[in-house]
Amino acid sequence: MAYNLLKGKKGIIFGALNNQSIAWKVAERAHEEGAHLVLTNTALAIRMGELNELAERTGSAMIPADATSVADLENLFKQAMEIFGGQVDFVLHSIGMSPNVRKKLPYDDINYDFFSKTLDISAISFHKMIQTAKKLDAISEWGSIVALSYIAAQRTLFEYNDMADAKAVLESISRSFGYIYGREKHVRINTISQSPTPTTAGQGVKGFHGLMDFTERMSPLGNATADECADYCITMFSDLTRKVTMQNLYHDGGFSSMGMSARAMTQYNKSLECKECKENPLNHPES
Repeated sequence: MAYNLLKGKKGIIFGALNNQSIAWKVAERAHEEGAHLVLTNTALAIRMGELNELAERTGSAMIPADATSVADLENLFKQAMEIFGGQVDFVLHSIGMSPNVRKKLPYDDINYDFFSKTLDISAISFHKMIQTAKKLDAISEWGSIVALSYIAAQRTLFEYNDMADAKAVLESISRSFGYIYGREKHVRINTISQSPTPTTAGQGVKGFHGLMDFTERMSPLGNATADECADYCITMFSDLTRKVTMQNLYHDGGFSSMGMSARAMTQYNKSLECKECKENPLNHPES
């Protein structure tokens, strides 16, 4: 159901790759709510992905840009403002990639060149994006910038690796720039900490499906889906949240406030009943 929450608004969506992408779902919902869009990703991702299909479906312009390149970002915002005939009202940053995760390198033996790439792609690109937009005065007053994050920025999650560091940096950038941009231009900047979601990037994390099962059992409302995250992003782009800024907003079915749920405890107790399981502490009296 559409409510015309974004009627007449203009936005840029970073990071849509295919219909599994949260950014893809956000673009579809923004279009349903009346927004005009520019879709962007790297030239390689556009060739390898399905962004043309999304652009046709939503009547959106498509501009290739490497979010780690200031020159590309300058070109993107300038072109977008020409297409829109004015400033941009909202931006979604949905970008994340770790070469260390892809290469399955453990956190205590990561490649530091890869680590730098993780930070540049997944976090510093957010700073570059905001700084470029601010210098070009590309965002309208009371505009909204949202980036997608994950709870590993605050808590240690097995095998999330250096992406956890990147998400922590991402959230810090949101707060630091949120103050400056809010004070000077009334532009709000927030991050949304989403449940684990089976996107192309998410499924690349080792043990992802086990993690999804665990968070589903732990969350009172269950995991938030990509479609539900898109709904939340729409509210953050709309005028209904004009005074929300510098926040990391949990969209995870309550997982972030949980210690142990009945469902998770039941599953854990079942594992204790396995006499042959090496992980069963009852099989190790010394423990």
